[in-house]
Amino acid sequence: MRALICIACPVGCKLKVELRTHQKEALEDKWAVEGNLCDKGIEFAKNELTNPKRVICSTVKTIFKELPRLPVRTDGEIPKEQIFALMKEINLLVLEHPVTCGEVVLENVLNTGVNIIATMDMLDWQLKN
Repeated sequence: MRALICIACPVGCKLKVELRTHQKEALEDKWAVEGNLCDKGIEFAKNELTNPKRVICSTVKTIFKELPRLPVRTDGEIPKEQIFALMKEINLLVLEHPVTCGEVVLENVLNTGVNIIATMDMLDWQLKN
């Protein structure tokens, strides 16, 4: 039995998940999930125990002294085991030109199909400051 807090929606259901090893049906029928208030909890529990993924938020360096770091995030989920490799890639990145919110600053990171995007508009920030 494994206890999880579901992060699929804002409710944060407390899940209890158990793998039924005596069952021979398809994988999705082998999981017993309790405590979920919606179907998202069942899917979250299965994914968390078989292939956990996360959206990552961080900052990247810039060459601008007024804004030395820019907030960024992944535009999708990456496997949890690749987070440290992703952070190494992010730490190597230095932005040399202004970017807008949502603009891709690093494409297809680690061949995952996921991009790193800016979460702040540098031009708007410069106008306000």
